Amino acid sequence: MDKKNALRAGSVAAGTTLMMLLMSSPALALTRDDGDDPAPKLSVVETLGLYVVTPLVLFLVIIGLVMVLDKSKKA
Repeated sequence: MDKKNALRAGSVAAGTTLMMLLMSSPALALTRDDGDDPAPKLSVVETLGLYVVTPLVLFLVIIGLVMVLDKSKKA
Protein backbone atom coordinates (compact mmCIF):
# COMPACT_ATOMS: atom_id res chain seq x y z
CA MET A 1 0.00 0.00 0.00
CA ASP A 2 2.88 2.39 0.80
CA LYS A 3 4.42 1.88 -2.65
CA LYS A 4 1.11 2.72 -4.29
CA ASN A 5 0.83 6.02 -2.35
CA ALA A 6 4.40 6.96 -3.24
CA LEU A 7 3.73 6.26 -6.91
CA ARG A 8 0.55 8.34 -6.79
CA ALA A 9 2.33 11.26 -5.07
CA GLY A 10 5.18 11.14 -7.57
CA SER A 11 2.84 11.12 -10.55
CA VAL A 12 0.83 14.06 -9.15
CA ALA A 13 4.02 16.05 -8.53
CA ALA A 14 5.39 15.26 -11.98
CA GLY A 15 2.08 16.08 -13.65
CA THR A 16 1.78 19.39 -11.79
CA THR A 17 5.32 20.37 -12.70
CA LEU A 18 4.80 19.45 -16.34
CA MET A 19 1.55 21.41 -16.55
CA MET A 20 3.15 24.48 -14.97
CA LEU A 21 6.04 24.32 -17.43
CA LEU A 22 3.70 23.94 -20.41
CA MET A 23 1.27 26.67 -19.32
CA SER A 24 3.89 29.30 -18.39
CA SER A 25 4.80 31.86 -21.01
CA PRO A 26 8.36 32.95 -21.78
CA ALA A 27 9.76 35.93 -19.95
CA LEU A 28 9.90 38.13 -23.07
CA ALA A 29 12.67 40.22 -21.57
CA LEU A 30 13.29 42.02 -24.86
CA THR A 31 9.79 43.49 -24.96
CA ARG A 32 9.39 46.81 -23.15
CA ASP A 33 6.41 47.27 -20.86
CA ASP A 34 4.46 50.47 -20.36
CA GLY A 35 6.23 52.60 -17.78
CA ASP A 36 9.45 50.62 -18.05
CA ASP A 37 12.30 53.01 -17.31
CA PRO A 38 15.68 51.26 -17.12
CA ALA A 39 18.41 52.96 -15.16
CA PRO A 40 21.50 54.29 -16.91
CA LYS A 41 24.30 51.78 -17.34
CA LEU A 42 27.09 51.65 -14.77
CA SER A 43 30.72 51.84 -15.77
CA VAL A 44 33.17 49.12 -14.76
CA VAL A 45 34.61 51.30 -11.98
CA GLU A 46 31.13 52.09 -10.61
CA THR A 47 30.14 48.42 -10.73
CA LEU A 48 33.29 47.30 -8.90
CA GLY A 49 32.85 50.05 -6.34
CA LEU A 50 29.22 49.17 -5.71
CA TYR A 51 29.47 45.38 -5.61
CA VAL A 52 33.05 44.74 -4.43
CA VAL A 53 34.56 47.71 -2.58
CA THR A 54 31.46 48.82 -0.65
CA PRO A 55 30.74 45.37 0.89
CA LEU A 56 34.42 44.93 1.78
CA VAL A 57 34.53 48.33 3.48
CA LEU A 58 31.33 47.60 5.41
CA PHE A 59 32.73 44.21 6.43
CA LEU A 60 35.96 45.81 7.67
CA VAL A 61 34.04 48.50 9.58
CA ILE A 62 31.98 45.82 11.33
CA ILE A 63 35.13 43.85 12.17
CA GLY A 64 36.76 47.01 13.54
CA LEU A 65 33.74 47.87 15.69
CA VAL A 66 33.61 44.33 17.09
CA MET A 67 37.31 44.42 17.92
CA VAL A 68 37.19 47.88 19.53
CA LEU A 69 34.01 47.24 21.51
CA ASP A 70 35.04 43.76 22.67
CA LYS A 71 34.51 43.51 26.43
CA SER A 72 36.24 40.19 27.04
CA LYS A 73 39.48 40.27 29.01
CA LYS A 74 42.65 38.56 27.80
CA ALA A 75 44.07 35.95 30.20
